[in-house]
Amino acid sequence: QVQLVESGGGLVQAGGSLRLSCVASGRTFSFYPMGWFRQGPGKEREFVAGISWSGGTYYADSVKGRFTASRDNAKNTVYLQMNSLKPEDTAVYYCAAGRSYMGSIKTQGHEYDYWGQGTQVTVSS
Repeated sequence: QVQLVESGGGLVQAGGSLRLSCVASGRTFSFYPMGWFRQGPGKEREFVAGISWSGGTYYADSVKGRFTASRDNAKNTVYLQMNSLKPEDTAVYYCAAGRSYMGSIKTQGHEYDYWGQGTQVTVSS
């Protein structure tokens, strides 16, 4: 059974930092792109960041320069380092595993086969 489990969310003041982790089990995702998405209150789910199997990254404009995605394939884990957090970053954050072996980063949720349960990030002003 494939599982993705996020952790690291919490309450932080504006300008602060959090590091999210996503641990995969049930299969290895070393050669698959991984993505981070978020859904804020009353908003649609949106793409935040993605990391390819080789470590290449891509970010939504809203987080570029503040968030950094990384991965440790030996641990089957991906990370999202979030700095300079803003109240508008408040959301449930989800990690997801891409569909294509050695594929490119996708920004659409339907391109991802497996999802975590999400972790809440709340940024106070």
